This record gives sequence, C-alpha cells and structure tokens, in this order.
Amino acid sequence: MAVYGRRTRTKFLLFVCAAALVGFLIFFRSGSEDAGKADRREARVPGRAVRLNLKGEEKRKEEESIQQHQINTYVSDKVSLHRRLPEKWNPLCRDLKYDYQSLPTTSVVIAFYNEAWSTLLRTVHSVLETSPDILLKEVVLVDDYSDRAHLKEPLENYISGLRKVRLVRATKREGLVRARLLGASICTGDVLTFLDCHCECHEGWLEPLLHRIKEEPRAVVCPVIDVIDWNTFEYLGNAGEPQIGGFDWRLVFTWHSVPEYEQKRRHSPTDVIRSPTMAGGLFAVGRNYFHYLGTYDTGMEVWGGENLEFSFRIWQCGGSLEVHPCSHVGHVFPKRAPYSRAKALANSVRAAEVWLDEFKEVYYHRSPHARLEAFGDVTERKKLREKLGCKNFRWYLDNVYPDIQVPEDRPGMFGMLKNRGKKDYCFDYNPADEHVVVGQRVILYQCHGLGQNQFFELSSDGEIRFNTREPAGCVAGDNISTYLTLQSCRKRNQPVPADQNLYYERMGVCTMVRVRSVFRQWTRQTKDHRLPPSNRALTASTKSGSLWREHNNK
Repeated sequence: MAVYGRRTRTKFLLFVCAAALVGFLIFFRSGSEDAGKADRREARVPGRAVRLNLKGEEKRKEEESIQQHQINTYVSDKVSLHRRLPEKWNPLCRDLKYDYQSLPTTSVVIAFYNEAWSTLLRTVHSVLETSPDILLKEVVLVDDYSDRAHLKEPLENYISGLRKVRLVRATKREGLVRARLLGASICTGDVLTFLDCHCECHEGWLEPLLHRIKEEPRAVVCPVIDVIDWNTFEYLGNAGEPQIGGFDWRLVFTWHSVPEYEQKRRHSPTDVIRSPTMAGGLFAVGRNYFHYLGTYDTGMEVWGGENLEFSFRIWQCGGSLEVHPCSHVGHVFPKRAPYSRAKALANSVRAAEVWLDEFKEVYYHRSPHARLEAFGDVTERKKLREKLGCKNFRWYLDNVYPDIQVPEDRPGMFGMLKNRGKKDYCFDYNPADEHVVVGQRVILYQCHGLGQNQFFELSSDGEIRFNTREPAGCVAGDNISTYLTLQSCRKRNQPVPADQNLYYERMGVCTMVRVRSVFRQWTRQTKDHRLPPSNRALTASTKSGSLWREHNNK
C-alpha cells in the first residue's frame, strides 16, 4: 500500500511538472510573439516628427533635457530604438547589385562623451539592424571619459546582450580625434567606418561605401548626411542630389551644391561625387590606407579643424575624397555644441601650418588672432607630408577646389576699411544666416581689429570683396535705396558689374576707396551707430571716403 502511494504521488508530481512546463512554454511563446509584434510595429514607424503638447512638470523635464544635451532627448526617449527610416534615396540606388562575398568587412567606430541614452543606443541598433551580418565585423563604442551614471554599469549591462558590440573606455578626456584612434586600435575589419553617436542609418547605407573602397582603395568615402531634427526627431532625408564640402578662408567647413564640371564627369546619378572637404563625423576608409595616411593629427584637441586637415591630406597625398549618393545616414545636428571647443582655433592653425603653404597668410589675414594661438609642435606632421610626397596647396586649389575665390591680398589693399568721416568706425558685414552670405547691407561698426566680419579686400579690378566667407561677396551700390549691400561677385572671365565697379586713389601709405564719387560722409547724430554706408555722390572732401588699414598681428 505504501509503495503504491509513493508511485501515485510520483506520477502526480510528474504530471504537475509537465503541465506547468507546457503552460510556461505556451505563455512564453505567446509573450514572445506579442513582444516581437510590438518590436516590429516600432521598427515600422517612419521617421516622422514627434510633437508633444507638454505642460507643467513634463515641459520642465523637456527643457532640462535640451539644456543638458542641446538635443530634445525627452522626445528622443519616446522614439523607438529600433525605428526604420523612410526610403529617401535615388530610386536607381535600389537597382545596384553587390557581390557580398567579395566586399571588405568593416568595423564601425562610435566615440561618445556624456551622450544621452536613447540617441546613443538608437545609433547602435540602427547600425546592427541595417548592416548585412557578413559585412559588419564589429561595432566599437569608445567612451571618452564620460561621467554620467547611465553610461557606466547600465550601458555595460545593456550591450552585453548585443552581438558584435564592444566597449572601450578612455582613462582621461581625450577628445574626438584620440578617442576615435583608441577605438580604431582594436578594430579588426578591413575598413574603418566612423560615425557620430547620434545617427540613424538608412537601409542599404553600408554596401555602397564598401564597394567603392574595394574599387578604389585610396578613396575615403562619406555617406550623404541627412538631417534629423534635434527637436522633433523628424528624418529630413533628401532623395535629390547631395551637397559636397568646401571651406572658407577662416578655415570653416561649408556646404556647396555639386559644380557643373563634376556633374559632367559622372556617368550616372549613382556614381560617387568628388568633394573638396568632408564634414568629418561620418566616413569610411580602408584600415591600412588610414594608417598609411598617418591616421589623425593627435596634436588636435576635442574636435574642430580635424576634418579639414584630413581632407587636405587625403587630396594632396594622392587619395580622393568622395560622397556616395546611395549611402544615406541621418544625423542629429544639436541646437549648438553641447560642450566647449576652446581648442578648435589651435587645430585650424595646425592644419594651416602643415598644409596651406603660402596660403596660410590668407588665413592669418582674416583671423589675425590666430597668429597668437599656441598650436604645439607640427614637426612630425611636416615630416609625414614629405615622406608621402604630397602635392602643394596651389595644386589643391587648381585641381580640387577651383571654385573657391582665392584672394589677391595685395599690400595696402586689404584689411579693415575704416571710415574717415566717423572716427574708429569700419565697414562691417555680419549676415544673420551663416549659410546665406549675400543680400544684406554693409554697415558701419566700431573697428575691432579682429578681421572676420570687418575684413575686406580691394581687387585689382576695383571690387571691394568680402571673401572671409565662401562664396565671396562684393560690395555693390544701390541707386534706389542709396545703401551698400553685398552681392555675388562675378564669375571668372566675366566683366565687373557696374554697381560693383569702384575706383581708388593712393594717399601716402593708405588707399582711399570711392564709390562713383565718394562714400557719403556720416555726420548725422544718432543713437544707432550701425549706420549703413550710402553711395550718394557728394563733393569730394578730405574727411570723406574710407581708408584701408592692414592688420599686423605678427
């Protein structure tokens, strides 16, 4: 009887365990399916704007998130980490075919410093979920000595469950350049792909980059950088022709439309586009070629200027810098830089000293304070240039960026244009929109001696050029308003427009510039000293006109 009882209880216990196991499996499968459906629903959400009508405490939290990151991370946290971007590329890109077995592999390097949780992890998931597994060797996250708690153990725990994701931490604040090199030092892929830490990748973004580097190992290839709105996280992709990079004579990166001669060189809308410079945050380069070129200039701090230095080096040392129209990556451009870039000027000076040759004087004329900037030792970088047999900067201007207007900077014909009728007031031009140089009035403002918006040049054809920024503008008279404005300068081999045709006369070591007869004499008493110059013809006077004063901060 006892034996029978024990056998019955054993069977009963086995039955209960089996039933529990079956129930668990049914529940788990059901739950997994529900979670999977939720993930798939989130993944199908297009890159639409998120607009929240917040009040009270929630509004305060949103404002705090913007203040901390210069990105609306409150909204970002509401967006799926797995969202897919809508298709925004040339339809012909869809027809491109790739031999995946023959393409090189890549390691994706993402450096970050105190980045928000959702923007960083959305970048990681976007790379993982849009990159063919056969091509993606690894994703290397580089923590540049962040001090935010969520980037410590919580981040380590999270990525421990992600395949191919590695985390390396700097032991002190290194800045973008050295942080990226720290990540690159442990990479094993054939190609290094650098991304910023607040990106989202468009489907099919990776294959075109790797295919081009397979075709031309000396090519450094950038994706088309689409905008993701910092406030609403709307993806503003563009299926049309992308823009390319340039620079102005302050050594500031600029965007430009593709010139006609480059359009004619290409045979198809899916062909790569040659670009004089890169924005710097997103590009792919062969790992061996990156080391051959000398990687980054490790004397540069934080970020700023390294993109132009690397661009000059690529072109002058035998490579090519290109944008691939079939590779699109969305990028969140912050409201403004979330941390200081105090060393950006020194970085630009290092680039000028190593790569610009005699044209560094054009830069110094427009940024005289840069002459006084401590920039460290560039001996090794100059030796690298010599070792690689790199071309001079004149070659770069003639062959890579012929569209940029190269200033003449003739002695006595450039600098501050100082008014003789109003003491210590100079021509000043400071457009409200950094990306729209021409179209606004030239004003008088107190002379500050720092160049930049008070730097003008008198050309040998009698134009007053404002060529600190790119594209350059020329001062033009207006018969109707009597004000002076800045208009586009003539193209090469074209005559000077009548309203930009000025003449000058020598007065000792200075030059007086007159528009038609003379500049109007500013003698009105007013509380607003920012009076726009006028070009009404008046009787010549020794107190009218304007004089050039050259900066000599050497």
